[in-house]
Amino acid sequence: MPFIRIIPPGSPEAATGPLKTIYDGGKARAGEVAQIIQLMSLDPHLLGASMQMYLSMMKRPNALPGAQREMLAVVVSNINDCFY
Repeated sequence: MPFIRIIPPGSPEAATGPLKTIYDGGKARAGEVAQIIQLMSLDPHLLGASMQMYLSMMKRPNALPGAQREMLAVVVSNINDCFY
């Protein structure tokens, strides 16, 4: 298994700036900071852009209810043989 260096949630390095804001948002939404978010922790700018895209697709009101959007994400991940 490859090792990817991250900034763990709650570490002194993560206590300030955009990364703290993103980590705090993850904790507020899900009760924890998802591993996919931690994997991008060394580049908060990229992480912020990724989170904006995710929130735009999955959390804003649109024609599909949230449960259907999540179900579609699971189906697509399965088709792509992606565990996440």
